Amino acid sequence: MVEQTEPIICDVLVIGSGIGGATAALELARDPNCKVVVITKNANLLESNTYYAQGGIIYEGEHDSPQALAEDLVRAGDGLNNPLAVQILSEEGPKLVHDLLIERYHVPFTLNPNHEYEVIREAAHSTSRILHADDATGRAIQEKLVQALLEKPNITLLTQHIGLDLLTPSHHSLDRLDIYKPVWCVGAYVLDIASGQVKTILAKATILATGGLGQIFLNTTNPPGASGDGLAMAYRAGARIINAEYVQFHPTAFYYRGQAIFLISEALRGDGALLLNTAGERFMPRYEPEWKELAPRDVVARSIHLEMLRTGSAFVYLDLASVMPAEKIAERFPNIRQACLQYGIDPAREPIPVVPAAHYFCGGVWVDDWGRTSIKRLYAVGEVTCTGVHGANRLGSSSMLEGLVWGYRAAKDISQRLSDWEHINSEHIPPWRDEGAVEEPDQALIEHDLATIKHTMWFYVGLVRSRRRLERAIRDLTNLLQDIDTFYHTTKLDVGIINLRNSATAATIVARAAWENRESHGCHYRIN
Repeated sequence: MVEQTEPIICDVLVIGSGIGGATAALELARDPNCKVVVITKNANLLESNTYYAQGGIIYEGEHDSPQALAEDLVRAGDGLNNPLAVQILSEEGPKLVHDLLIERYHVPFTLNPNHEYEVIREAAHSTSRILHADDATGRAIQEKLVQALLEKPNITLLTQHIGLDLLTPSHHSLDRLDIYKPVWCVGAYVLDIASGQVKTILAKATILATGGLGQIFLNTTNPPGASGDGLAMAYRAGARIINAEYVQFHPTAFYYRGQAIFLISEALRGDGALLLNTAGERFMPRYEPEWKELAPRDVVARSIHLEMLRTGSAFVYLDLASVMPAEKIAERFPNIRQACLQYGIDPAREPIPVVPAAHYFCGGVWVDDWGRTSIKRLYAVGEVTCTGVHGANRLGSSSMLEGLVWGYRAAKDISQRLSDWEHINSEHIPPWRDEGAVEEPDQALIEHDLATIKHTMWFYVGLVRSRRRLERAIRDLTNLLQDIDTFYHTTKLDVGIINLRNSATAATIVARAAWENRESHGCHYRIN
């Protein structure tokens, strides 16, 4: 039996500590009477999708405007963007970058020779508007946000805690009459990984900020924790999920011995890097004559995929060395260069081997303009959500801005409502039940099932999709999910089995959405 503890009572529970979750928690904690609990399944608060974001965050260029940014977002999103979300991001985003990241948290963004903030251009942007901290922007932002979190006495930080399920009275309450009430969230069951305890955390409002799901694919730029946890938890609670077929593949991940290792920022292409096939020939003008290497990510990723098929190669090259002096490369991309050097490649002197890899989830838990989901008192921010700002494909460097904007807006909305909300009677929520969960986790089964999910998603629900591939994926994943669900309910709680269950759920959601949408848009590309 898993050890139980007394419920933890707080005003707001935040699940995730990246830019969206941290921004929301910090904004809520400005009220000293607001008690916030932030949980992350990682041992280190820095570990998040935000930390690994290299390129930058959208700010504003010299001749820029909200309208110009909006037009770029819609062009990249293939016209399927939510107009209200685009307007909010375009009008409020740059100001929040200035007010929060620059003025309040003092993120050390890179300066130009005139000691002004340096803004660069990335693919599909019509102007230079990307603020960056060399090639480790996410790390610089996350470090400052974590520092601020640690300084807030009314924020409780629980590392190595992973959400099991969201608590909704209609699902969990001992008062059976609660089933007739609208679905609302009162917190979550959470596993303390270190102690093995399952904690019941009760909150007036809950914010999902769990990031993406890249780890359900064989090749991904995402960190190990990106297994679709928040999406799966929201789905099981009955939240509305939209646009799940739109999974963006980053065109350039470092290729080594048959797999993608880490992201190579599109800032390299923004600075002139060229894509070459293994024969040393530039090929993007053949697939996209107008934008070439600066085309939207889905176009570049598919072009690389097609070129690899045409030439029978396992990768292509990204060549910056021929267009930028070696000393400038070392100065501009020190972290990327150092990472490549560990594998014997020097980007300052030779092309970088790259392949496309699953990168960003454009769909997710539906939220409105204030981060509210379809479940009352459940909010969501960042990559786990679908605000609609990305449409069918994400514009580069917009993800951290979306997390910032909706993290801020969700906190503002919650702050205005907290005084009207009460906690559920803790006696109505039972402790975690694990009767029958007596078997030890079988790591061989877990690893094999995870590998099956990753290979199924990569080959059947990857860059190019078809009816037959998707039908095969749905059939295989549905059967696997049933087996995993049985495995989960008879096995002692373990991070591996939790990640496996969430990965299988997230993969099935994506595959079904891709099958239902027969039209090719953005990063969802079907050949039939």
